[in-house]
Amino acid sequence: MHRFTREIRLAQALVESADTLVDEFEAGRYLSRVADHCVRLLAARAAGFMLIDEGRTVSLAAGGTRQETALELLRAQHGGGPCLDCYGSGRPVPPVSVRAARTAARWPEFTERALAHDIAITYAVPLRRRGRLLGALNVFGPALPGDSPAEDDTGLKLAQLLADCAALGLENNTRYAQCRTLAGQLQQALSSRVRIEQAKGMLAERWNAPADDAFLALRQYARRRQLPLDLVARAVIDRVADDSELRREAGRTDDEGRL
Repeated sequence: MHRFTREIRLAQALVESADTLVDEFEAGRYLSRVADHCVRLLAARAAGFMLIDEGRTVSLAAGGTRQETALELLRAQHGGGPCLDCYGSGRPVPPVSVRAARTAARWPEFTERALAHDIAITYAVPLRRRGRLLGALNVFGPALPGDSPAEDDTGLKLAQLLADCAALGLENNTRYAQCRTLAGQLQQALSSRVRIEQAKGMLAERWNAPADDAFLALRQYARRRQLPLDLVARAVIDRVADDSELRREAGRTDDEGRL
C-alpha cells in the first residue's frame, strides 16, 4: 500500500473509531467497521474482535470480505487460541506461524481451521481501557516468505493502536449513554416537580386555601390510593381528578398530625 494512501486510511480509521457519541450505537457493528480498517491497513485476510467478560466470551465481531472466516476462527478458540492467550496475559501475542503452532500442538482446533482457510500467520493484541481488559483483536494473515512471521513489528503496533482506539470508543459511548440516562432522569424529575407545583397552585386557587394545605391534600390522596404523586398532579391539571375526594383529604390529618 502506498504510504500516503495508508496514512489517509489510518486517519479515516481513527476518526471513525472516535465517532461513538451517538444514540443508535451497536457495539458489534462498530467493532466490525474497525475490523474492516484493520484488514485494509494490515493487508490481512481477515480480522475480528472477541469481547470477554470475567473469562467468558460475550461477543464476537469481524470485518473484511472474509468476515465469516474470521468469525469461525474466533469461535474455534473456545479451547485455546491467540485471543484467549492475549486476554489471559494482558499482552500482545506476536505474529505466529499457524503451521508451526500446529506442529507444536498449540491451539489444535484453531490451527486446523486456520490452515483450512489458508491462514498462515496470526497475531492478537489486547482490547483494554485504563487497565481494564475487554477482550482482544485477532488478525489473520496470508503466507509470508518462508512461511514465518515477519521480524518487523509495525503491524502489531498498528493493530494495538486500532484496538486502543476501539476500546476508547466503546468507553466513550458507555459514558455518553450514562450521561444521557442521567439527563433524562433529571429532566423527568424536574418536569414532575413542575407539574406538582402547578397542581398545588390550581387547587389552592380553586379552594381559596394555603398552597401547603393543597400539597398535603395531593400527597394524602396519592398515599391512600398508592398512586405516584406526579400521576395525581397530572389528573388535577387535566381536570379529571375527583375534586370532592381531594377536598376531603384536605380536611383530614395525616400520620404526622398535619393537614
